Amino acid sequence: MSVTDEVVAPPEWIAVETARRAFATRRTRSLAWRQQQLESLLRMFAENTRRIEKALSDDLGKSRVEGYLTEVSAVVGEVKLTLKHLKRWTSPRTVHAPIALGTARAQVVREPLGTVLIIGPWNYPFHLLFVPLVGALAAGNAVVLKPSEVAPASPTLIAELVAAYLDPEAVQVVQGGVTETTRLLECAFDHIFYTGNGTVGSVVMAAAAKHLTPVTLELGGKSPVWVDDSADIGQVARTLAWGKFINCGQTCVAPDFVLTTPTAAPRLAAALKTAISDYYGADPRTSPDYGRIVNERHATRLAGLLSSGTAVTGGIADVDARYVAPTVLVDVDLDAPVMRDEIFGPILPIVTVPDVGAAIDAINARPKPLALYAFTGKASDRRRLLAETSSGGVAFGSVMVQLGVPALPFGGVGASGMGAYHGELSVRTFSHERAVLRKFRGPDLTRLSRPPFTARTTRLLLGSDR
Repeated sequence: MSVTDEVVAPPEWIAVETARRAFATRRTRSLAWRQQQLESLLRMFAENTRRIEKALSDDLGKSRVEGYLTEVSAVVGEVKLTLKHLKRWTSPRTVHAPIALGTARAQVVREPLGTVLIIGPWNYPFHLLFVPLVGALAAGNAVVLKPSEVAPASPTLIAELVAAYLDPEAVQVVQGGVTETTRLLECAFDHIFYTGNGTVGSVVMAAAAKHLTPVTLELGGKSPVWVDDSADIGQVARTLAWGKFINCGQTCVAPDFVLTTPTAAPRLAAALKTAISDYYGADPRTSPDYGRIVNERHATRLAGLLSSGTAVTGGIADVDARYVAPTVLVDVDLDAPVMRDEIFGPILPIVTVPDVGAAIDAINARPKPLALYAFTGKASDRRRLLAETSSGGVAFGSVMVQLGVPALPFGGVGASGMGAYHGELSVRTFSHERAVLRKFRGPDLTRLSRPPFTARTTRLLLGSDR
């Protein structure tokens, strides 16, 4: 084949091969390299905070405060925590060796997996791409990042910043859409970390299976809320309105729907209406603190769900402006359109059920959610919810704040995902825990288990009664 006929590899494959070659140099294994990359990540966010906030505003209408708290601050906090504990989290751990092995010493050694792929979503384009990256770098891996193309300003900035601040070979950014992601998934990685919806999660897992590549899937689902008559309805409403309508409802652990009693439902609906007005004013469209839907396609989808019940507040949409008002729906049936799939938008349905038992039945009738929330003063009901349901995480008395505890694993179960991360668990996710045993000179009781077996050794090994 002549030079002019030579087939040029797609840029996605070149990015993967570049990262692999960087890992093969073994430089990513050193503690100094890991620390330097994490410190550069800190500097990247510190020196470009305003540019990141601007990209988030362009893509999702996020206010500066929301963009900083939910994206910049979240990543910075994860980096600082990891730097503080980096040496301890990555050092070999001695474990007990049975006395029969005599002078043996056993350790668990965390070593990097190799070259990993991190596919991020559009709803928190910096947070949900870079927090996993912190764990991957801390574990000593080379990384290929694939930000979502749905929020276009963010991946463009991400590619520029990563190239300027991080190892230009060991950390690669691939932009693009389905075609580019498909090409990436054709490659053999040592781990794939995907955050997004279950449909694409199935595609990722099927592609990974061809190479026996382990995966972490951070998906979503319809995270339910149980509210009973013993709860402080005003406080519940303020908490739910914050958790549901931040980022315009486009949050994987946002409260998806409320289950409550017929007596609590009207009080909660009225309190939610008041809380929304307190947060965003009489017309949320004009509030600088209320975001927008990511694109017209999703706005159209959400507009179609507004007729699933009676709107106590909101209930309007302007698709061209990507605006869907913060909406509370009552008179919603469990089989209504808004109750079929994850809403992922600013619509909160209230469904009435007679008691906590019926709420548990309704929760268990659906795929396992990423989060379960409950507001109740009854310890017995909290115990029942823990014992009789399954979810990625649980929070009593609040919503979404479980993500702020680095020592808690963040991940789903069943349809809401597999695997978890945050804090030390992120390092573990991107590491192989290698079993290492060293046998030194000295007593060795294992010789008794070697043939030929005499009557004496048989009694010692099997017991005198056999």
